[in-house]
Amino acid sequence: MDPIAAHATPYMALLVCSVVLLIVHVMLQGFFATRELGPKWNAGPRDEGLKPKAPIAGRAERASLNYRETYPAVVALILALAFYSDARGIGLIGGWVWFLARIAYIPLYLQGIPKVRSLIWMVSLLGIAMMVVGLIV
Repeated sequence: MDPIAAHATPYMALLVCSVVLLIVHVMLQGFFATRELGPKWNAGPRDEGLKPKAPIAGRAERASLNYRETYPAVVALILALAFYSDARGIGLIGGWVWFLARIAYIPLYLQGIPKVRSLIWMVSLLGIAMMVVGLIV
């Protein structure tokens, strides 16, 4: 195996897991909206601008939007780390801290748990900061 490919493998696993989590967010958002507005709405063009009114549907949408706000930066950091960093270092650990915090964030947001959810969000930011440190150290 090419040494660069072997070095990048742990980061690619993280990247793939992050894509799966993105899909989970999109599916959850769609599931709760469709549960309220119906499959006909989901399959249609949605021209009427209807939005679900149930709190859980709104939370799923906001959690998804929150994930997508930092996701491009995380993808860029994962790719940069894959090529310019130690595969056992703080950057990779930070990436997994970010990922695990983002998993924990979903049920907390869907259940409407405010303070712990914010703490977990800050842990995800700590993971991003660790990734940055992994690039500059």
